[in-house]
Amino acid sequence: MASLYTIDASVFLNAFNPYEVGHEDSNRLLARLQEQAVPIIVPTLLLPEVAAAVSRGREDEDLARRFAASLSRLPYLVLVPLDAALAQQAADVAAQYHLRGSEAVYAAVALRFGSTLVTLDRKQRERVSATLTTCSPAEVLAGR
Repeated sequence: MASLYTIDASVFLNAFNPYEVGHEDSNRLLARLQEQAVPIIVPTLLLPEVAAAVSRGREDEDLARRFAASLSRLPYLVLVPLDAALAQQAADVAAQYHLRGSEAVYAAVALRFGSTLVTLDRKQRERVSATLTTCSPAEVLAGR
């Protein structure tokens, strides 16, 4: 396993929803990283992203708030503020790799910290794979 990971919202949401394909891998990966005290470096954007998805999908704002709050309290989760410098780096990444804004923010965090980007978004992985290491939760668990 790598020493640092940036895990995007897709993986946290997949781990949260037991009905999604890949749920077990996402859940197992997050549990393993916590057990092994491996830092997970994410932008603060993670919290509103997961809250929005849970609130929309479940139509339950209290559940959405609780889930986001529980993530913010994970012991080895490092929340990186989206300041002006990171926003500019993400804008450059978005333009260069044709990414959506949120995808570019996660990629910029991974670039800044030299971490492996873990995502379920195949297009995001393909577009930035020449610049940074990317993988799915299953690939991390398999040791790739």
